[in-house]
Amino acid sequence: MININRIEENNYLLIAVEGDADASSAINLDKAIRDAFDEHHQNILIDCTNLNYISSAGLGVFMSYIEEISTNSVNFILFGLSEKVLKVFAILGLDQLLTIKENKEEAQKALNGI
Repeated sequence: MININRIEENNYLLIAVEGDADASSAINLDKAIRDAFDEHHQNILIDCTNLNYISSAGLGVFMSYIEEISTNSVNFILFGLSEKVLKVFAILGLDQLLTIKENKEEAQKALNGI
């Protein structure tokens, strides 16, 4: 089960992900991110503080946007990943392809070029 909240803050869209991103819920994660791109948001922060688990389907959602992030020069930053979830990203090398920060403050600094 996954719960996704979208909050427009200052100069970015925050997508807060809670629960498990698995085969049955990855479609909801994909829709939230797709909607952000379709609405032409240039600054997107993904709050993974309450993301407990991510399966290959959940990882696939993030992988599917890597080229689009680059092509459209979108600031797409994940933050708050647990050690367990971050390890899964690292195994696949996604920590090298996506911007991942420790917390919201660091993510906001990265958006502002600090």
